[in-house]
Amino acid sequence: MKKIALVAVAGALLSLTACGGNSSPEAAAIDNNAAAMEASLENQADNLEAAAENAADENVSDALESAADNVEDVKDNVEDAAEAAKANLQ
Repeated sequence: MKKIALVAVAGALLSLTACGGNSSPEAAAIDNNAAAMEASLENQADNLEAAAENAADENVSDALESAADNVEDVKDNVEDAAEAAKANLQ
């Protein structure tokens, strides 16, 4: 369900971008690439969280949860980098 919601949100954001949220093709490309990377990273984090829930060993579960948190941090960094890259276009 999370994946469907994420795809819907990404699609909505991309359609807003196409409607003139960013005037340059370079900014649109940055948005598109960032959205694709963020969706991929979110899927990876979801998979790690699912593996953590199914892990028999508590230490393994904790390590997987930590890895999922790290992937989510990377996803946030991608968003920040995309915004910085768009700001540098101006």
